[in-house]
Amino acid sequence: MIRIISIEKDNRDTELISRLLDVWQASVRASHHFLTEEDIRVLTPQAEEALRQIETLWVVQDGLLSVGFMGVQEHKIEMLFLHPDYFRKGLGKELVLRAFRELDVEYVDVNEQNPDALKFYEQMGFKVFKRNELDSEGNPFPILEMKT
Repeated sequence: MIRIISIEKDNRDTELISRLLDVWQASVRASHHFLTEEDIRVLTPQAEEALRQIETLWVVQDGLLSVGFMGVQEHKIEMLFLHPDYFRKGLGKELVLRAFRELDVEYVDVNEQNPDALKFYEQMGFKVFKRNELDSEGNPFPILEMKT
């Protein structure tokens, strides 16, 4: 049975963060083809810190297995990752629709080099309003800022 649970900051223990980083790495390897293994290695500590600090963290669970997550801060989807086995099953859509309803989400950033994510967010009603040559960490991965 798949369910989405909210995890408060003080309940984000090392075991949970480790499981979510495994999901993040599997998802990134399957969807962010522009990243090298070295890029993923360098980005992993940033992903870990984001998981620990994000205001709202929703975890998708299939039974006891964590299979995805979404992080939202200040009306912006900061992260949405699903294990590849759970791609194209409606879970991303469910997460975004819930974020619209419960968190008044208006913004998301998408890697320009990830056309599937761009298409997904466009289908969810987001439109590109700005392009940045670098990501928020100064890496050479162009970012498209989107809003509803």
